[in-house]
Amino acid sequence: MIYPIVIYGSPILRNVSEDITPDYPDLKKLIEDMFLTMREAEGVGLAAPQIGKNIRLFVVDCTPWAEENPELADYRRAFINAEILEESEETDLFNEGCLSLPGLHENVRRPIAIRMRWMDEDFNEHDEWIDGLPARVIQHEYDHLEGEVFTDHLSPLRRNLLKNKLTNLTKGKYRAHYRTK
Repeated sequence: MIYPIVIYGSPILRNVSEDITPDYPDLKKLIEDMFLTMREAEGVGLAAPQIGKNIRLFVVDCTPWAEENPELADYRRAFINAEILEESEETDLFNEGCLSLPGLHENVRRPIAIRMRWMDEDFNEHDEWIDGLPARVIQHEYDHLEGEVFTDHLSPLRRNLLKNKLTNLTKGKYRAHYRTK
């Protein structure tokens, strides 16, 4: 099933998400549907709040970058109940977009590496340092679980310059090539 993507302005994107347990109904189907929804929208990450579910789940697929970064050829993962434990002091800028903010792209500064604990789709626990593009995508999706979007990381001046674009999103004035709600 391909879910419609929740657009900026919806209160669900500002809620902190809840942990889930292994008995969450049809979890594996939900994860596969999220990967399908993300691919259909041509994204590299999708968090459950973006499909209207305030649970601590997101999926990441960095394989579209594998041609330039061969180490990403099989970087396709689900993250359940993720928690960022540490961040590198070194940061960098990267131009980010978001399926919930169609048409909007901005340079966002983030740590280049993070240490994170999470469960995979089989509820096996992982604790590892992640760097590069996967760390960038993971931090972006993790923000959704915390009720944040990438524009929250911009300077007040830059956010103010984007005010009209953000207002238009909340009023339904945008174009997306994927289903939205």
